[in-house]
Amino acid sequence: MNKNVRPAAPAAPQGEAKGGSAFAAIVIPLAFVVSVIVYLFVFGNGSNFQGGDNANNPLPGNWLGIVFKGGPIVPLLLTMFLLVFTFSIERFLTIGRAKGTKSIESFVRTIRQKLNVNDITGAIAACDQQKGSVANVVKAGLGKYQEMARERNMEKEQKVLAIQKEIEESTALELPMLEKNLVILSTLASIATLVGLLGTVFGMIKAFAALAQGGAPDAVGLANGISEALINTALGIGTSALAIVAYNFFTSKIDELTYSIDEAGFSIIQTFAAQHGETEHHSA
Repeated sequence: MNKNVRPAAPAAPQGEAKGGSAFAAIVIPLAFVVSVIVYLFVFGNGSNFQGGDNANNPLPGNWLGIVFKGGPIVPLLLTMFLLVFTFSIERFLTIGRAKGTKSIESFVRTIRQKLNVNDITGAIAACDQQKGSVANVVKAGLGKYQEMARERNMEKEQKVLAIQKEIEESTALELPMLEKNLVILSTLASIATLVGLLGTVFGMIKAFAALAQGGAPDAVGLANGISEALINTALGIGTSALAIVAYNFFTSKIDELTYSIDEAGFSIIQTFAAQHGETEHHSA
């Protein structure tokens, strides 16, 4: 069973979903255009090839020319590499903001200390200073804590359930923002290798076509075909590896934030249960 498979997150609010869709809709075609330009005018620049013509062999040791000889699959692989890089930066910044201004461990420790002395107002002030997704969820739970503490017409178990439900609903609103665009990274991790293998197949077709010619085999055609195959393989595997590392890194960070939310939420519920141990009944 794949441990990296995560349960589907609740649907994001409409504004956030549209924001994420707009970002992806802009970045993906833009990355493709940039990749084609780089492939044609940087890698394919005549100065990288013998005789100043990119139809010739690349100059010895010139890696730009060597990559250009990877063929038409190279722009697709470059697009995927740029997407992995771009979405990794976007997720890094988003998850960094979600953590807040201080370390998440320090924040949770502060909340627990405030709860131990029943300083709910101080805990809410700490949330305002911390900011971020974890602080938003904790603040929502603390607000419900204060509301239930003033409530006189509900039993303790009902109050605890109300606080727990508030924390769960707040978490459900925050998680989609954290997990947004991770599906793009996971998809790139899967298809980059396949696209690289497709380029490998094209290169080997050219190589065997050069061998199949009548008379002496075309040594240059054979070398170019093998070169194209290896370049596409390397780009595909490299891009896929980066996407896998990025995806696992960000999912581990999200798990860390989720654990911190659970820890703080458990402290809030336990403190309320301890501080309001008596069962309050509806007044007659």
